[in-house]
Amino acid sequence: MLDAGPPIFLMAIGLILWLAVTATIAGISIQTIGLILFLIGLVWLVIEVATNRRRTVTTAPAYRERVVQEPVVREREVR
Repeated sequence: MLDAGPPIFLMAIGLILWLAVTATIAGISIQTIGLILFLIGLVWLVIEVATNRRRTVTTAPAYRERVVQEPVVREREVR
């Protein structure tokens, strides 16, 4: 199953830091940290989608069709 929640959350936090915050802490740009978080979330989401797609293609069905040799309903004469 596709687990897209954490990468999208990381991308949202990264976009907020990148586009909405204009502060710096001791020479470290918050915008740069936001951009890095966004890119990490994007790569993580691409990896999640790629691995989930491969998993669904290679899985075999979990059921087996039942083959009936004799008919289930018998014919009877109508008078």
